[in-house]
Amino acid sequence: MREGLIDLAAARVGGRALVASDEFFAPKENLLKPGRGAFIEGKYTNRGHWMDGWETRRRRGAGYDWCIIRLGIAGVIRAITVDTNHFRGNHPAECSFDAAELSGGSTVRRERDVRHKFAELLPRSPLVGHAENELMVRSEGRFTHVRLNIYPDGGVARLRVWGEARPDWRRIAARGRLIDLVAVQHGGLPVATSDQFFSGPLNLIIPGRARSMADGWETRRRRGPGHDWVVLRLGARGVIERIELDTTHFKGNFPESAGLEGCDAPDLTGAAPPPSAADWRELVPRAKLRADARQRFRIANAARLSPVTHVRLNIYPDGGVARLRLWGRVADPT
Repeated sequence: MREGLIDLAAARVGGRALVASDEFFAPKENLLKPGRGAFIEGKYTNRGHWMDGWETRRRRGAGYDWCIIRLGIAGVIRAITVDTNHFRGNHPAECSFDAAELSGGSTVRRERDVRHKFAELLPRSPLVGHAENELMVRSEGRFTHVRLNIYPDGGVARLRVWGEARPDWRRIAARGRLIDLVAVQHGGLPVATSDQFFSGPLNLIIPGRARSMADGWETRRRRGPGHDWVVLRLGARGVIERIELDTTHFKGNFPESAGLEGCDAPDLTGAAPPPSAADWRELVPRAKLRADARQRFRIANAARLSPVTHVRLNIYPDGGVARLRLWGRVADPT
């Protein structure tokens, strides 16, 4: 994860490749998968060598290839990574990048359905084969869809769209329901952790259930005093009422116990963690955990509590947690 940014287009947060000009050799859906793409020597399909990416046929006329993607998380885009891993003599020479904010009812069956709604974020830029091409974007707009253009054709292993979530908090709050204040789709973000040796804390706030032990936050075995912890920024300042702490898949390596603290630091922005002098208050006292289970806790006297902007999950002494859900209400939607 780039510092303070998330991949808005990743399949695991709901990103989806909708339509492409061509996908003769390899399908567009591969663009949004995790990892950098694999290469298996000698593996062929009836159309050519199997490639773990999106690859179009060789273009013999004018024009270029493109792929339209619906972001899993609407937001502001700061950078993109066009990864041509394992594409050497068949990578595109250049790319450009466009984006649009489309309403929830918009359909995208063909490029011409929405062509006029896209704005250029990145002009034509050279690409290097078998490399992570890092490209910066200058825009403050909120977008829901992007279009990757490749010139004139070729293969791309993965596309990463790095940015910041921009949920519509007024609309969300108007529903009057409890929401997961720390969910990545609502702007939640890990800002500090004691350890992430086996897997990172971003997994804690990803949508859906964990698929395996690797799809959680796991620290190394602690051999001295102390305990592990992670600090997360909420997507919006709010009052937490219920907590779900999920140790699914963690059986011989789940924490013995855990507790949750919160602090209110509304002036902090981005990925800056609260200062060491922050006023942390207990939300959930230290409680024993069970292996491979979803555990739920209620905040005592939640209606009387003041809002928080950050939480610190403490685990004792170490171990792995699959997911953390913090159900509450937005304090001041804007």
